[in-house]
Amino acid sequence: MQSRRFAKSNTEVSDIGLGCWQFGGDWGEVSDDDAMATVETALDAGVTFIDTADVYGAGRSESLIGETLKRRFGSAESRGDVFIATKLGRLKGYPDGYSLDLFRQCCEESIDRLGVESLDLTQLHCIPPHYLEDGEVFDWLKTLKRDGLIKHYGVSVESMDEASECLNHDGIASLQIIFNIFRRRPIGAIFQRAADKGVSLIVRLPLASGLLAGKFTKDSTFAEQDHRNYNRDGDHFNVGETFAGLPFERGVELADEIKPWVPQGMTMAQFALRWCLDFAQVTTVIPGAKNPMQAQANAAASDLPPLPRALHNKLATFYREQVASEIRGAY
Repeated sequence: MQSRRFAKSNTEVSDIGLGCWQFGGDWGEVSDDDAMATVETALDAGVTFIDTADVYGAGRSESLIGETLKRRFGSAESRGDVFIATKLGRLKGYPDGYSLDLFRQCCEESIDRLGVESLDLTQLHCIPPHYLEDGEVFDWLKTLKRDGLIKHYGVSVESMDEASECLNHDGIASLQIIFNIFRRRPIGAIFQRAADKGVSLIVRLPLASGLLAGKFTKDSTFAEQDHRNYNRDGDHFNVGETFAGLPFERGVELADEIKPWVPQGMTMAQFALRWCLDFAQVTTVIPGAKNPMQAQANAAASDLPPLPRALHNKLATFYREQVASEIRGAY
């Protein structure tokens, strides 16, 4: 497992992390035992970056991570170099009830569920853009950092306009963005500016909600509570969070077109993860995993060789000519 520097700190994190949205129930059912075994397997594979949020299962994801760390290390505070990122802003206060006191409460509750003394990283969780423009939320986060509840703060965003606005504010350690073979706009929009400011980029949905694992057909179905069922057209939150904003059937067609380009020795999912890692501005990529086998396979992408430049160019042309015009939602 390879590692990269987080923000301007001396902290190194694994370049493949573990995203834990799936433990909240929005990707179909995951039992407690499967969730904890998945975290254990990721840790065994060298993963040191775990991403969650208070809204995932109304605290369930954080609690499962905290319990796993306690079981493995004796206590979460004895976790060594394991870095835990969480988020606030969707479970409570959304969309217009935010305050410093509420943020403090959210952080304290996350600390309790995770079993830590302070949060390694908390991120504003796709909050309304006018809060980012006003900037007071960043003053609240600075206060919470000064008070010792958080060590770093960042923002999870839905669009590059939001990301650019965040980069106008000093003190941000990270931006969490949607970035994958089907969603390349961040490269030109923010990569260089984030690097210049020492802001880490955390990549979510690198597999475009599973499209880039290459296993779906147009007839694939999903559980009722799975966001790939109820949000595929953006009926409940930003459509870009589901299948990268692509219509599902079209996404399957596009994934099928690039399957023959996967280099020998890689699964299609590993190919998609390796593509993200080939950009030096990316700090860590956080694919989800619902079982230990998926966690192990995802982690293995860290040590695979970079993709050939000619393949990167081919994928760029493919995106420009066939994908970009199909993406819906804020981007």
